[in-house]
Amino acid sequence: MGVLTLVSAVGLAVDDRVLVGVPIWTKPLKFSVSLLAYALSLAWMLALLPRGRRIGWWAGTVVAATGAGEMVLITLQVIRGRQSHFNQATPFDNAVFQIMGGTIVVLWLGALTIAILLLRARILDRVMGWAVRLSSLIALAGAAVGFLMVRPTPEQLAQDNAPVVGAHAVGVPDGGPSLPLTGWAETGGDLRIPHFFGMHALQLLPLLVLVLAALAPRFARLADERVRLRLTLTASAVYTATFALLTWQALRGQALLAPDGMTLTAAAAIALLGGTATALSLRETSPAPAPTSPLPSP
Repeated sequence: MGVLTLVSAVGLAVDDRVLVGVPIWTKPLKFSVSLLAYALSLAWMLALLPRGRRIGWWAGTVVAATGAGEMVLITLQVIRGRQSHFNQATPFDNAVFQIMGGTIVVLWLGALTIAILLLRARILDRVMGWAVRLSSLIALAGAAVGFLMVRPTPEQLAQDNAPVVGAHAVGVPDGGPSLPLTGWAETGGDLRIPHFFGMHALQLLPLLVLVLAALAPRFARLADERVRLRLTLTASAVYTATFALLTWQALRGQALLAPDGMTLTAAAAIALLGGTATALSLRETSPAPAPTSPLPSP
């Protein structure tokens, strides 16, 4: 993935072709960077397992192999100047997409196996252990959002033998006005937003634990492991709620930067509850009461 990131960056610089409204090498660049972070995170998490490492090794190998296979097919279609996802224009294009769909299912099952191993593992650092477990579950949910993208749109259902079946965007066609850098739909919903946000919980929640541990020597309250654990659980809950909100917003065909009243109300509720939970998490923990000596018998 590191090598492909460099190749894709060069492709962006020297290849001026555009596909579905964006430079043609944008997709392999974004996918390779994302898979690089994802694979490094999973490899580190597997190293935390005290038991089940052999099963974890096989699951990690499956994730790496299927991820690499996916990128080979995406890059092949870029070289051919063809759309990789949802493309059924020719028998070859359809075969490529069907293989890609199969590899993603296998990759997801490999990641599920790793998440189950992490749920059952006794990780010595209790705070990091919960961050790893919860982030792996959120990442699985984020990856599963991709399965929603293969549903045909109403416009595609109205066509006979539509060349493209499935879409990233909701309520607007793929390839329309998009946000800078990300390429997400600017005027409608986009399932890539919760997909991206959910999957990268795998990096962000453990990173939060590392930041809290680094700040602990400076802030006495954070030196208490119970406080750090409460903050980690609160952050995980807020992250999960935000992921659900982004998914709901995208499925309603609503642009990320044009939320309606219901979306804003839900976001405000998440912020209020998250802020309250954070304040409660930071409260001073009372020490356990010292045992009292029994009164002497009369």
